[in-house]
Amino acid sequence: MTAPAELRPTVPPHAESRYRSPELPSARGELSRGVLAALRNGGPVPSPRDAERADPYGDDLQLALYVLYELHYQGFAEVTDEWEWDPALLTLRRAMERRFLDALRADVPPGDDAEAALSELLVEPVGHDEASVSHHLQRNGELWQLREYAALRSLYHLKEADPHAWVIPRLHGRAKAAMVAVEFDEFGAGRADDIHARLFAELMADLGLETSYGHYVDAAPADALATVNLMSLFGLHRAHRGALVGHFAWVEVTSSPGSRRLAAALRRAGAGPAAQRFYDEHVEADAVHEQVVRRDVVGGLLAAEPDLEADVAFGVRATGFLEDRLGARLLDSWRGGHSALRVPLSGTEG
Repeated sequence: MTAPAELRPTVPPHAESRYRSPELPSARGELSRGVLAALRNGGPVPSPRDAERADPYGDDLQLALYVLYELHYQGFAEVTDEWEWDPALLTLRRAMERRFLDALRADVPPGDDAEAALSELLVEPVGHDEASVSHHLQRNGELWQLREYAALRSLYHLKEADPHAWVIPRLHGRAKAAMVAVEFDEFGAGRADDIHARLFAELMADLGLETSYGHYVDAAPADALATVNLMSLFGLHRAHRGALVGHFAWVEVTSSPGSRRLAAALRRAGAGPAAQRFYDEHVEADAVHEQVVRRDVVGGLLAAEPDLEADVAFGVRATGFLEDRLGARLLDSWRGGHSALRVPLSGTEG
């Protein structure tokens, strides 16, 4: 039975696309081409050996991994839901995950002290940080750079909090209660208008960007895809629950000061109030979340499962490592006066 029109919830035009699955992206190499062909027309799935030879941080592997992870989120318009648990795709995905994780474990600074890893994030630089994207945008960022940044971040923020929710059934007691409390805020504290993913869509609309879920995948370089893939990888595996909590802690600990700078950058660039609201909300909320996450989510998990401390520390540092790679790419491009996207934005996009 269909509810009368006057009783149906009102959905803003820019939010309607959140309920539609995106189109498949374009291939970036043999591995991603094979995955896309299999999903489109049932062609043969690439061999796991193809993943073992791929660049772990490269466009081909990261796009193929992103596509397979998206089958667990919103899927794709022309792909049947039956592919989500296809054994051949899962076998290939596992090979790509191992390639990615092996590279991270080799490259991420070592250490098994979770508190030390988090404490490193609390040290704010004195003055301007030349290696920080948010510092750059606050001080020198132009509107076109803020638009590019928002387009790239949409791959995460339009699903904000979703990957971290997978850890909830894998936590217990204090850690679970605290995790749910923080996630409750991320999902709008019971108010659909305040869901953070919706707030980010409104930010994008203010910046003249297309707000469709997954719209900017083809524009995103591998470094951006890797930051999104990491949390999906951690979230989908119970074995990586400690690393996912570490990822979540990195996000919450770094969010408040970075959001303050980004809100200031948007004001300076003349962005609209909805664009500013997203980061203003995170300045206040995440200052509280940081304390809850460190004390109760991380603390509660390690009190119950102290053997996961090295995993938590790895999650923190792996997140920072990939964010630093992405930041270096953005700043190198912008300081050279050119787009950081694979497909530059048009001036009238959105």
